[in-house]
Amino acid sequence: MTAVLSRLDGHVRPDYRGGGIVNLMASVIAARGGGRTGYPPLNGLQAETLEGPQTVILLVVDGLGYRHLTAAAEAPVLRQHLVARLTSVFPSTTAAAIPTFFTGLAPQQHGMTGWHMHFRELGTVAAVLPFRPRFGGRSLRDAGVTPSALLGLAPLFDRLPDPAWVVAPERIVHSDFNAAASGRATRVGYRTLDELCDRMLAVTAVPARKFVYAYYAELDSLAHVRGIRSPEVRAELARIDGAFNALLRALRGTATMVLLTADHGFVDSTPPTRVTLQDHPELAAMLTLPFCGEPRVAYCYVDPDRVTEFERYVSDHLAEGFDLARGRDLIAGEWYGLGASHPRLEERIGHYVLVARDNWTITDVTLGEKAHVQVGAHGSTTADEMFVPLVFARP
Repeated sequence: MTAVLSRLDGHVRPDYRGGGIVNLMASVIAARGGGRTGYPPLNGLQAETLEGPQTVILLVVDGLGYRHLTAAAEAPVLRQHLVARLTSVFPSTTAAAIPTFFTGLAPQQHGMTGWHMHFRELGTVAAVLPFRPRFGGRSLRDAGVTPSALLGLAPLFDRLPDPAWVVAPERIVHSDFNAAASGRATRVGYRTLDELCDRMLAVTAVPARKFVYAYYAELDSLAHVRGIRSPEVRAELARIDGAFNALLRALRGTATMVLLTADHGFVDSTPPTRVTLQDHPELAAMLTLPFCGEPRVAYCYVDPDRVTEFERYVSDHLAEGFDLARGRDLIAGEWYGLGASHPRLEERIGHYVLVARDNWTITDVTLGEKAHVQVGAHGSTTADEMFVPLVFARP
């Protein structure tokens, strides 16, 4: 049987005790007057550093892993201002990490555990950030389900005494999830990288003490399609570095602190390490739901009468690329966070979790769903995925 938590001892654990993005957010929230989150502040980041500036900008570059950045000749300015290596949350994916930036809490508390989640209260699997059922169609909101009622997020912006802004791509800035997670922050959209910088500069010019959260997604999109080591991603990273340099120059003379980090890094999958459930019909017959979670961290809802058979099948056919753990053991082992957990956390991660090693992925396709291959992948616990940079600049 492979379902033993000790099999994950060789994986990179998220650091919730002072070295992760959840601790960065704890520092920012406390320094800007929002009180304590229940998580320790970031090691080495003094509160007065963030208390003094009139404006603190937190720029999240989706998919920019620490190891990728430190090896990239295309990003000399970002590397010059690199001050720390942080860990993401588990799973190391946008759907779990972005809510941490919005709330200051780990998945243990905010309860968002991956791209596809089983919501027992709805009787369905949904893609949580687009806020629609997995089978597609209209938003859950059209069925009378609001993000506030379903997710119950507590936006950090509502805790801050000062004004706050959320700057995000136009296509998502007013989405159901973004609107709920932004709380009373002012939302501003942009279309290009240059426009993103213009929006941040415009907000900085507002004569008030404030916090600005900005999000950039293009590097992540390119890495999924082309791979993190592709020429397209290298070119995009060079563009980001140039834009960051221009932003710092434009901010000279202002009382502004700029922090840049990421939600996760990437690994590149290859055809031999891509597993599909369609190639394992015996395994599919043991599941009561499609895979949830991510291609690198698959949540398995197993027929209770076939648990032993399921464990044996994974051991015999998937052990080369995946470790298997019980969902409740991962919660107890503090993979999702510290302290009291979201009341629905256990049911949102399944009975078992397949955790990918190296660059393996595992996917399935539901009826009517279009299969597509992602070259770049993330969600698991390799150093490439779990470590993210902290870039720190005071122009």
